[in-house]
Amino acid sequence: MNPIGHFKTITRHKLMVMKYCFRIGLYKQGLCHDLSKYTPVEFFVGCKYYQGDRSPNNAEREDIGVSTSWLHHKGRNKHHFEHWVDYSNDDPRVIMGARMPRKYVAEMVMDRISASRNYLGDKYTDHEPLKYYLKSKERLWFIHPQTNKELEALLRILNDHGEEKLLHYIKYRYLKETEYDRKIKY
Repeated sequence: MNPIGHFKTITRHKLMVMKYCFRIGLYKQGLCHDLSKYTPVEFFVGCKYYQGDRSPNNAEREDIGVSTSWLHHKGRNKHHFEHWVDYSNDDPRVIMGARMPRKYVAEMVMDRISASRNYLGDKYTDHEPLKYYLKSKERLWFIHPQTNKELEALLRILNDHGEEKLLHYIKYRYLKETEYDRKIKY
């Protein structure tokens, strides 16, 4: 049980995501990012399974077979593609990934950069978020194909051109409203 270590880790992460979101113009999302991590259902699990170098949700999942904290978290935070899983009228697999609005894809990228920086510390490079994504890409069958394409493209910009180019691209090109973003009510 490490409440101080866990509190420091999630707060450092939240502040880092907030800084990145502010830089790309997502002020409300920056302020509200991951507030559910401070609720008892998520916070106490994080304290119990805290390790400092990886998500406590993975340790909880390994211990009891499910992460109750993760189920709570992804249901309340739209920057996780798992939040956008819905029933399908057409797909024989029954569930499918719904397409994410771009502002949440952008926040997801800021989240991935910040998580990598938080857990890797001085070992972080701009290659790490893409490397982490590619490691699990084959298992992500329920992410919407367009969301998956956008996520990978943004992580490749980070990987190939660096953080400043990525942030500039997201703010001035990627987040410009699309027809899809106008239609969906979120």
